[in-house]
Amino acid sequence: MTRSWGRSGDHLDVKTRTAGETKAATVALFHLLGDTTRLAILQRLTFGEGTVVDLVKTLGLPSATTSAHLSYLMDCGLVDRRTAEHGHAYYITHQPELLDLLNNAGHLLAAVGADTTCTHIHGTVEGNAS
Repeated sequence: MTRSWGRSGDHLDVKTRTAGETKAATVALFHLLGDTTRLAILQRLTFGEGTVVDLVKTLGLPSATTSAHLSYLMDCGLVDRRTAEHGHAYYITHQPELLDLLNNAGHLLAAVGADTTCTHIHGTVEGNAS
C-alpha cells in the first residue's frame, strides 16, 4: 500500500520507509493538519459526507478555497469523493485513524495546557482542539 503525504509527489511505501522517510512523511502530515481550513473541513467530514456546497454553507468558506483544500486532502489520501446527485460527495478515507489522531491531539493539548501551548511559535493559539 502506498501513501502520498504532500504535493511533492513522493510516494513512500509504508512497509519499507527509512527512518528519514518516515520522519518526512510525519512532518508533511502534521503540516497538512496544521492548516485551520483543512482541519475544519476534516472535522466537518467526521460527521459524514459533504459536498462543496454543504461545506461552504457550514464553514463559511469561499467555494474556490473549499475546492482547493479538498483537492489537497484528496492528493494526500485523507479524503476521497464519489459521484452524488448534485455533484461530488466528499468523505474521509481513514475515519477511525483520523478520529483517533484528533482525539489524541485533544487529550495531549488538555494535558499540556492548551491555552499556553506553542504561543512562542505562532504568537497565539487559534481555537480549541477537540
